[in-house]
Amino acid sequence: MKGQPIALNVPRKLQRSLLAVALSTAMMTGVGVTTMVSTSAQAAVTTTDFSDLVQQVTPGVARVNVTKTISEAELAKAQTADLLRQFFGNRLRIPDQAATPAIEHAYGTAFFVTSNGYMLTNHHVVEGADKITVTLNDRTELDATLVGSDERSDVAVLKVAGNQFPALPVGDSNMIKVGEPVLAIGSPFGFDYSASAGIVSAKSRSFSRETSVPFIQTDVALNPGNSGGPLFNQRGEVIGINSRIFSGTGGYMGLSFSIPIDAAMDVYEQLKTNGEVARAYMGVYPQDIDRNLAEVYKLARPQGALLTRVSPDSPAQKAGLKSGDIILQYNDVKIMRAADLLNLINRARPDDAFRVQVQRNGQQLTAAGKLSHAPGDVQAQGLDKQDNEVRVGLRLRNLTPEEQAEMTAEGKTGVLVTAVDPTGLAARSGIMAGDVITNLNQKPISAVTDFSSAISSLPTKGVVTIELVRQGIPAIIGLRIE
Repeated sequence: MKGQPIALNVPRKLQRSLLAVALSTAMMTGVGVTTMVSTSAQAAVTTTDFSDLVQQVTPGVARVNVTKTISEAELAKAQTADLLRQFFGNRLRIPDQAATPAIEHAYGTAFFVTSNGYMLTNHHVVEGADKITVTLNDRTELDATLVGSDERSDVAVLKVAGNQFPALPVGDSNMIKVGEPVLAIGSPFGFDYSASAGIVSAKSRSFSRETSVPFIQTDVALNPGNSGGPLFNQRGEVIGINSRIFSGTGGYMGLSFSIPIDAAMDVYEQLKTNGEVARAYMGVYPQDIDRNLAEVYKLARPQGALLTRVSPDSPAQKAGLKSGDIILQYNDVKIMRAADLLNLINRARPDDAFRVQVQRNGQQLTAAGKLSHAPGDVQAQGLDKQDNEVRVGLRLRNLTPEEQAEMTAEGKTGVLVTAVDPTGLAARSGIMAGDVITNLNQKPISAVTDFSSAISSLPTKGVVTIELVRQGIPAIIGLRIE
């Protein structure tokens, strides 16, 4: 559900084993389990007084309130979903009748990164939202527009109208050290502006099959409602966005993960500028090297990323890389594990050059090439600025073949809205990122060029219709031209 740090499931059998180890350790040391845990927690949080810092940064944090219409099928699926669902929080469903969609209310946290109203939060907090509002610490409630959202990094950008908002200072997440104190502020279980503290437990944790960022691991208590909130260092700088927890119950178990602010700000700039995130592609499938493989490949210790596969016609293959190669350095950065390589590629841009040091058959060699766009990524197809961004305030792209096939099954074609200018006409009419526009002013839309042509023939004043599909439901919106 929305607002919940994504819960990574721990099998029950493993939980019992871990509990047995904890009990055994406690018995051997003569320390009770409760005392052992609380003493460790106190040592982490009582060494640093965050009271002044909390007062300083709280005005820049806001509660995110999300309203979403869900279909009967989605409602049934939600009722049968298990703990692996990445969204949970304080939901309120109000089904009117069996055939009527339900209303879902959820919450999370966001924070200001500019004084003119740009905010960061999690993608999973606002995904599928029909309406987003933010509540400031002085109880002011503002409507928010979704500028853009990126699932792979779990970063979303919001915009509220106004100026002189208390933007929070952004730190350098590359400079954090394991063991340093950190502070989180959010709305766990709806308790707004709750502060929790701990230490950095580890850096560069990777969940490569799900996301594209090297997470900061902490022992800061994160719970439903903390998602999207800031993680601060002792200087009051934001170093991360709180995103997920490792849990077997859905609640906090001592392992929390935050998106490094450096990675988040890179996504923010791309979403704000282009309405999407362009990712680089190398075409390799790396794995870690353990002790046994290190001996087989005659390495002094386990290090490097072993390539188990190199995709055909990929930048890696064109550079001469092969399955079985071990990448030891990437652009002069030492690679200790597969996650190191993936993180560097994920932070790169298409067309960036790469140079790798490789071990092959016991010999050292180098290879060089240029990264490309990730397969399946659709580049932003910009429209004429005068027609699109100024007059209407939309950024669009053509549908992928898969998306088009789904629309064709419904007897429609269209273009996808990737970003909405908060100050544009479209935002005032309620058009949102994620909508598929199928018709503008009685003209069918099947490609971005169709939309551009329809825009050029709009009247200078009046109201025209925009037909769209939102979350599978057709709608017609009146666009007032001013």
